[in-house]
This record gives sequence, structure tokens and C-alpha cells, in this order.
Amino acid sequence: MTTPPAPEQQRLLAAVIYNPIKVDLEALQNAVEREEQGAGWEETLWFETSVEDPGGDVTKQALEAGATMLIAAGGDGTVRAVAEAMHDSEARLALLPSGTGNLLARNLNLTLDDMSWALNVAFNGTDRPMDIALIDIERENGDVDRAAFLIMAGVGLDAKMLANTDDELKKKVGWLAYVKAIFTALRDKNQLRLRYSVDGNETRSLRAHTIIVGNTGTLQANVLLLPDAVIDDGYFEIVLLRPEGVLGWIQIFVKIIWENGVLRRSKVGRLMMSKEVDALNYVKGRKLVVRFRRPELIELDGDDFGKAAAFNARVRPGGLSVRVPDDAA
Repeated sequence: MTTPPAPEQQRLLAAVIYNPIKVDLEALQNAVEREEQGAGWEETLWFETSVEDPGGDVTKQALEAGATMLIAAGGDGTVRAVAEAMHDSEARLALLPSGTGNLLARNLNLTLDDMSWALNVAFNGTDRPMDIALIDIERENGDVDRAAFLIMAGVGLDAKMLANTDDELKKKVGWLAYVKAIFTALRDKNQLRLRYSVDGNETRSLRAHTIIVGNTGTLQANVLLLPDAVIDDGYFEIVLLRPEGVLGWIQIFVKIIWENGVLRRSKVGRLMMSKEVDALNYVKGRKLVVRFRRPELIELDGDDFGKAAAFNARVRPGGLSVRVPDDAA
């Protein structure tokens, strides 16, 4: 009897997709060299993002060069662009959090602000499957732009908040710059008028202040916006904010800050939670189709994506493989 050939081992070649504004390149190169040699990987490839290419094109170049792991060194925008370009490949994604929000890293419970730890996870960790959301955005002229997101897509408060955020203030104080922008957005009295359908069910018409569809649930400051969003369950969670005056906003903040943030975290606390309120509605699904009466600002993973007349979002279960510590898979 002849012994069957062993399966071909996947090539160990990493590529760093880095935002030059967010990282100390020399320090990063030195740290990567130490980790790659210790773990037996080939010499890492390097690709720089730019305003014109936030990561998608260089990710495709890295894959064409044979990379089997893409290390996204930047903020959530860089991670989103890399993931969008690589999700149909067999490569895995590793995170080097270097931005303001780093929401994907937070939702994966990865350590922030520790480059050595993050690179050790990249080169020595294990692969965890996670869902990715794909979205078709219809513009006012009928054109359709296709994209992907890992965290959240939103129309309303969050999109207006991003449009109102002072970039210079953001550089100085980080995510706290969003606080001023939130209050500016809250003063906007315009409501969304929309029609939506979840998983092909009945189309509903309503007015809302904000609609958010999320693959993950936690925001900055550990705010739990989408309590039932799970990164690998094949669904996303949708929330509709429909406040009527000051009382409606109070209901929303009590639900999100107190109940989601405090009560939900313990068995006793969950018994004290109130029923769903009219100002805040949750639903889970695999596909969401939305059409607006007029074009509205839309954001994906914290980046402004212009105005949408409509969008179609759906989940690709396990569409991405991300590196995590061995004990966290």
C-alpha cells in the first residue's frame, strides 16, 4: 500500500494593509519582523492605503501576490475596506486596532493599544468565522453601489452625527468629538419616511428618526445598542428609533444606557427589564430592504457613504475568517 500524499499546507504569507496616518510604520515593521520570524512565516508584504484607495485595491494586490493573511492596521474604515475586498477569498483577516472607534476589535474582545499583543494574535492565533453584511445602495439617479460592512449601517442620527463631526476635534479628543455632533444631529427635526421589509415578509411603511442594521452591538464607551446582535449567528439585528418628543428620547436612553448597559448583564437585572417601548423597536433578520421617500445620508462602519434612495442588505454567514487568541475561538 502506498501512503496518500499529505494535504498541501497553506502558505504562511502575511500582508499588512496600513493607514500611514494611523501607524508608526518603523515601529510596526520591526514588530512584524519579530513575530513573523518567531512563528515561521515568510517575509511580510506591505501595502499603504490612501485617500483614493482606503484599502480595497491594495488588498486585491496583496491577494494576487499570494497573501494568506491580511493585517488591517488602521481604523474601522480600513478594516471594512479590507474585508470587503477579501471576503470571497480563503485568506484570513487580522486586526491591528489603530483608529478612534475600533468597534470590531471591541466586539471581538480584542485588546486595544497593544501592538505586540495584536501581532502575536495575528501570527500565532486561531481562525474564527464571522458573518459579513453585503449591501446594495441605490442612488437618486438609479445607480447602485455595492459594498460590505462588519459593524453597522445606519441612516438617520448616526449618519448625520458623522456628517457633523469635526475631524480636527476628533484627532484631539478621539470619540468624544462625536458627543457634540450627536447633539447637533438631535436638533434635526426631519424624520425618515420609509418602507421596509425583513426577510421578504410584508412591506411596512413608517416614520422613524433612525434605522440601524448591525452585525455587532457594542459602541464606544461600552454602550450596548443592539443587545441581540451576534457576530457569527447568521443574522443581523435591526433597530428603529421612533421617539415622539422628549419622553420618547428618555425611553430610548433608559433602554440603551440603563437596561442594555446595566440590567441585561445580570440574571436578576434581566428580570427587572421593562417591555418594549414604542420609541425603540428591535427585529432580527437575514435580509433587509428599505426605500426612502427622499434620499437620505447613509453610513457604513463609521464612514459616510453619501445619500441612499434605497438599500438592500443581507448577511453572508461565516463569510469572513478573523484571527483571535487561541482561547477565544
